[in-house]
Amino acid sequence: MNRRSFIKTSGAAAVVTGLGMACEETESAISEQKPVVISTWNHGIAANEAAWEILSSGGRALDAVEKGVNVTEADPEISSVGIGGNPDRSGVVTLDACIMDEKGDCGSVACLTDILHPISVARQVMEETPHVMLVGQGAKEFAIQNGHEVVNLLTPEAEERWKKWMAEHPEEMPKAVINVENHDTIGMVALDQSGNLSGACTTSGAAWKLPGRVGDSPIIGAGLYVDNEVGGAAATGWGEAVIRAVGCFLVVEFMRQGNDPETACKLAVERVISKNPDWKDIQVGFIALDKYGRSGGYCIQAGFDYAVYTKESGNQLINGKSRLAGE
Repeated sequence: MNRRSFIKTSGAAAVVTGLGMACEETESAISEQKPVVISTWNHGIAANEAAWEILSSGGRALDAVEKGVNVTEADPEISSVGIGGNPDRSGVVTLDACIMDEKGDCGSVACLTDILHPISVARQVMEETPHVMLVGQGAKEFAIQNGHEVVNLLTPEAEERWKKWMAEHPEEMPKAVINVENHDTIGMVALDQSGNLSGACTTSGAAWKLPGRVGDSPIIGAGLYVDNEVGGAAATGWGEAVIRAVGCFLVVEFMRQGNDPETACKLAVERVISKNPDWKDIQVGFIALDKYGRSGGYCIQAGFDYAVYTKESGNQLINGKSRLAGE
């Protein structure tokens, strides 16, 4: 071996050694950040607790996100998810949900009525059928055939809200209302101790919507997306705007390009803004969790919060940064 060959060989070995050390450091960082769960809005705190019981005992992220959002679906005090959710213009509560695991398998239901846990039906669609999405009466019949009971989702409180709105807006089309009550989704993404990601998204959709309307929440790539090599994301807010930008797929792609979760969410919000001229009148927010256990969120309007649970910090509610606040 001459001097030049020796230098080339030694340099290559040094590069390989350096890359190996960098990989070891990265793996160590991942190990320190597992497990993690993130979910939208303050009702994510209770959902995270249920998810953490599974994650902290070594359970699968898919089981954690399902059981986590089940809590929100079954809470009649939450007016935008599951039982107690605000109905459509005809007074019917319709539910949308989707779920996605670390293998890229996914399931979804839309315009589902009279079933308490649409996310669990979505998982059954994923695991027990060759399809991704079932809707309407077909989704309901599938749920009943698979052990779900018929439940009246319209609570007296929700019915009263509906009657009041209809009396005050008899001819008005439903629109995005931006306030602290307009939490129209719970989205959740989890990273388990095995380093695998899964996500879930479930909602009763926009209040007073036209019968048959479906938003982004049950649409893989819009309301939820998971890539086990990169990370996962979930959306909340005005679904039509999220769909136009294929929002959660976009967040994951921005993470794939090397952006941290918060930056990826911010870039996706900017894309939503570019696709929606009325962006100042709507709310859209994203949460994201990457393969390294890093999490973040970003939204258009101020007032968006999300919950993150790690073994280091516990279960915390974080005030998300927003475009209109200049953050």
